[in-house]
Amino acid sequence: MNPEKTRYGLFSRRAAFIAGGQVLLLGGLASRMYYLQVVEGDKYQTLAEDNRISMRLLAPTRGMIIDRNGEFLAINVENYRVVIVPEQAQNLDETLGRLSRIIKLEPHDIARVEREAARRRAFVPLTVRDNLSWEEVSRIGVNTPDLPGVNIDVGLTRHYPYAAEMGHLVGYVAAVSESDMTGDPVLELPGFRIGKNGVERTFDEMLRGKAGTSQVEVNAVGRVIKELSRQDGQTGETIKLTVDMRLQEFVSNRVADQNSCSVVVMDCHTGAVRALVSKPSYDPNAFTEGLDQATWKALVENPYAPLSNKAIAGQYAPGSTFKIAVMAAALEEGLKIDHSVYCPGYLEFGNRRFHCWKRHGHGEMDMIDGFRQSCDVWYYEVARRLGIDAIAAMARRLGLGQPAGIELVGERPGLIPDRNWKRATMGEPWHPGETLVAGIGQGYILTTPLQLAVMTARVVNGGKAVVPHLAESILHQDGVEEPVAPDFPSLGLKPSTLKVIRDALDETVNTQRGTAYGSRIHDPALAMGGKTGTAQVRRITKAERDTGVRDNKELPWHLRDHALFVGAAPIRDPRFVCAVVIDHGGSGSAAGGPVARDVLLKTQELFAGQVSAMPRDGEGKAG
Repeated sequence: MNPEKTRYGLFSRRAAFIAGGQVLLLGGLASRMYYLQVVEGDKYQTLAEDNRISMRLLAPTRGMIIDRNGEFLAINVENYRVVIVPEQAQNLDETLGRLSRIIKLEPHDIARVEREAARRRAFVPLTVRDNLSWEEVSRIGVNTPDLPGVNIDVGLTRHYPYAAEMGHLVGYVAAVSESDMTGDPVLELPGFRIGKNGVERTFDEMLRGKAGTSQVEVNAVGRVIKELSRQDGQTGETIKLTVDMRLQEFVSNRVADQNSCSVVVMDCHTGAVRALVSKPSYDPNAFTEGLDQATWKALVENPYAPLSNKAIAGQYAPGSTFKIAVMAAALEEGLKIDHSVYCPGYLEFGNRRFHCWKRHGHGEMDMIDGFRQSCDVWYYEVARRLGIDAIAAMARRLGLGQPAGIELVGERPGLIPDRNWKRATMGEPWHPGETLVAGIGQGYILTTPLQLAVMTARVVNGGKAVVPHLAESILHQDGVEEPVAPDFPSLGLKPSTLKVIRDALDETVNTQRGTAYGSRIHDPALAMGGKTGTAQVRRITKAERDTGVRDNKELPWHLRDHALFVGAAPIRDPRFVCAVVIDHGGSGSAAGGPVARDVLLKTQELFAGQVSAMPRDGEGKAG
């Protein structure tokens, strides 16, 4: 064999092998390129676009809150804020120092900006301060050449025109906390705020609206080059409340001289709350604008608890206003209106003496007399006959001892005790003497002012299980108004029971021997009925009774009795109810009655076209 030929053949085979490999390699590369560019071309084009184009959420405009007449209670106003871009500022500390000499900057504002600058990219604008006044904006504008990287930005912020007068009811918005995160991406937007209290919180999702989107072109490091498209968000719904701001203002002014109190006015047929005042209150604008440490400390340490909505969260012994529930229980159990009890000023029971508020007694009292003059002995005796379970069942039927169901957070249930409750809670049996104390609204019993308004409404509206509500309607963006029209079932109380109670409320206010006669409305067409209540907050010793019980004015404020009053007007054809609780106000007749009178008179004046002032016929009206 020719060596040359053999060598040539070997070379040829190797060359062919290499050529074949190259063909296979090029073929593989070509097929891969075809796959990437043709088969998967759309996918990689999308990925490239995603790197170049960023989709960003736009915060929606929050919906308004208005009263029943269209008065704005929560609005959005322009918010001027100063921002700084670190990469344009050259020297961040020096620029912030210059800015602090032009407008007021707190040390924590400067520290926050420096902290955010260290965490974020240098081209991202950082908010230095919100809610600038026009004067501050002007000063910054004049000094712009000396403030590199500093700009004025305009946004929207929540504002409450009536501030403290509506603080507890409307509530406020604040920044989203970690516990508020639900997975909704709009909650992660910088500076986004949600409802934290009041109506703002209850209807937050409806008020919040829907976020918009913005398509922007960005470079490799995320800097925005230009905006490609924008779709604005959907503004939140407008919530129309049942509250009448004119009445809310009147009530707030009427109790302006009180340290701590609450007033509820409600339509007894529809449950529409017309006014709900808790004093002292707070300015919700302080929360949206940023609460400083000193203001927060003052609110928290205030002994009159301005952050507490006492109308729904204040739990008080109802005192003699509870006699409405005891009377209803007695009538439903068959007790006659002429049931008589002699009151010498006390009732001996076992080895204890239970005192009446009138030291020397009322004498012979029937049912109407006992209610009109608020005789404790009459109610001790009737409570003993009924037993605590029957009283508790009626109290709950009238809405006591359970949340009323209003659209506000923080409502407390109060307490209506019975035998089972005491055994389950304290592991002790119920004592008969505790029934007597419960009969006059003391002992373990606790109610809220709103519950007292509900109880009164249920006994004067014909025995319907009315539930209070604040939302009158929802005003949708398409212009459609969706009303809130609840329907309430009957409590099943006898018409005769309701008539007796309403007559007793009438006589308590409009006859000379009634405890609230001094608070009567003189116009018969507008006259109110009602029940006074005085709830003790301290124990009166036997020694003090022997020497004379000290007057409330002689006691420190926190040891004085609570003053309560519940009323309905016009009593001939009830439409509105009012519950007043004045913390440590003393007597319900002296302190609570006059407030309720003025409030119910004003309510009827404002709603004159909706109130029937026809006189009652001889038999009266059952509901």
